[in-house]
Amino acid sequence: MGQLTLLVSVLSVSLCLFCASAQLRQNYYSNVCPNVENIVKNVVTQKFQQTFVTVPATLRLFFHDCFVEGCDASVVVASTAGNTAEKDHPDNLSLAGDGFDTVIKAKAAVDAIPSCKNKVSCADILAIATRDVISLAGGPWYPVELGRLDGLVSKAANVEGRLPKPTFNLNQLNSMFASHGLSQTDMIALSAAHTLGFSHCNRFSNRIYNFSPKSPVDPTLNKQYASQLQANCPRNVNPLIAINMDPVTPRTFDNVYFKNLQKGMGLFTSDQVLYTDSRSKSTVDLWANNPKAFQNAFKVAITKLGRVGVKTGRNGNIRFDCGRFN
Repeated sequence: MGQLTLLVSVLSVSLCLFCASAQLRQNYYSNVCPNVENIVKNVVTQKFQQTFVTVPATLRLFFHDCFVEGCDASVVVASTAGNTAEKDHPDNLSLAGDGFDTVIKAKAAVDAIPSCKNKVSCADILAIATRDVISLAGGPWYPVELGRLDGLVSKAANVEGRLPKPTFNLNQLNSMFASHGLSQTDMIALSAAHTLGFSHCNRFSNRIYNFSPKSPVDPTLNKQYASQLQANCPRNVNPLIAINMDPVTPRTFDNVYFKNLQKGMGLFTSDQVLYTDSRSKSTVDLWANNPKAFQNAFKVAITKLGRVGVKTGRNGNIRFDCGRFN
């Protein structure tokens, strides 16, 4: 009997390598809060009608959350006197407040329903809200897997080196995404989130002023686009100035991101390299010409992203307040 118990224990540990993503499923809250997705959607739609920034802010928040500590809403936690949280790391200071506000308001709306109160995690609310903002901006709708717990740790120090930099080359991008079980195809699809939102000038100023001793402007940049960037971002510009990442359709989630890359109009080095590197160029060409193929690949990629580092059991809980640990 003792040996059988030991065998079961060993098997349980082995299987638990797959527990986290296995616990995720559609309609996870059907017994306790069956209307959760509609509740969140109503809040997101209201926020969207107030300001378009809700869309890129929420999408970026989800990405920054999942790449550090996993998809556990740890990025939403506020710093305290005894702890500097993820959101106060320099790489997260540019996250727009509308993303945080969307999660907090949606959580309040969910908890206002007696049967739902303290039953739905902030991590799941962020995942649902992300799907909804993508759809509201013209992107694909997809079913969201649910069942994440909220994380118990949020430290600014843990952000360092975990998020892709705008200067990354293809090897660096592939390596970082692969560490989360995401393929090159997933990485290219998720990079298209840059079809929405804004960037501060200092994030790409090296490409238009100080690229190299021989060429102050990055030669992979479209010349007309480079001039446009210099006009919008002169030297010593106010650091608060930001421009659209997609100069053509900045308010629509579409495949124009890839068409821009074909023309040398990727804002970051990490964008344009997807076209200048032969290993990824064919994917860019395919999706620039086939929006349906891109949308399908994006749905696969963002679903896989949502499985990264999911908390289960004693590794997480359901926060009463998304901005504070219980």
